[in-house]
Amino acid sequence: MTALISIHDVMPETLDHVGRLIRRLKDNGHCAITLLVVPGRNWSADDIRRLTEWSDDGIELAAHGWHHRAAAIRGIWHRLHAVFLSRDAAEHLALDADAIEALMRDSAAWFIRQGLPTPTTYVPPAWALGPLPRDRWSSLPFRRIEVTRGIIDIASGRLYSLPLVGFEADTRYRAAFLRRWNRFQVWQARRRNRPLRVGIHPHDGELKLADDLAAFIKHGWKSRRMDDGAWQESA
Repeated sequence: MTALISIHDVMPETLDHVGRLIRRLKDNGHCAITLLVVPGRNWSADDIRRLTEWSDDGIELAAHGWHHRAAAIRGIWHRLHAVFLSRDAAEHLALDADAIEALMRDSAAWFIRQGLPTPTTYVPPAWALGPLPRDRWSSLPFRRIEVTRGIIDIASGRLYSLPLVGFEADTRYRAAFLRRWNRFQVWQARRRNRPLRVGIHPHDGELKLADDLAAFIKHGWKSRRMDDGAWQESA
C-alpha cells in the first residue's frame, strides 16, 4: 500500500519537533515526505537553512496557508467547522475568494523570495479551501491542492478521492473519534486499493494517539511525496 505522508504546521516554533518526526519516519523506511510550510511566521535565516537542507535531502516543501490562523469566525459553517474540527486554524474560511487567491499567491511567492524550491502543492489549513470558485483554480501558481476529500489536480480539475488518517487528539473525545475514523480510512484504502493520506502534526507524538502514530510509523507502507505523480496511477 502507498502512503502520502505529510507533516503539517511547519513553522519556526515547530522545527525541532518536525526534525524528530522526519528522523523517526526515515528510520522506519519512510523517506518520501511532504512538509507543509506556513510562510507568514517569523522565519530566521537559520530556520530557512533547515528547510533548505530538508529539501536538498529529497523532502517536498508544500505551501500551507499564510498565518495558519483565522482572523475571525465568519458565518455558521465556519463556526461549526471551528467547534468540531479546526478551532481557529481554518484560515481560508474567514476570507472571500479574492483574499483567498491573494493569500495563495503570496504563499507561493514567499518560497521564491527565500531561495526555496517553488511549491507545486498547496494545502489550506485544516484542509478547508473556502469559497474559491473552480474557474479560478487554473490561474493559481500550484499544480495540486489537498482538501478534506482528497487531492485536486488543477490542470484537469479532477478530485482524486483519497482516504485520510490523522493523530492530532488532545482530548479523549477527539482520540476516540479519530481512532474509529482511522480504522475506517485504512480499511477504505485497502478495499479500494487507494493511496492513504497520512497527516501528522508536530506534537502528535505527545498527544493521546501517540501509540497509534508510533505503530503506524513502524508499518510497511510505501511512502510517496505529493508531487510524485506515480501515486495517481492507483487513485
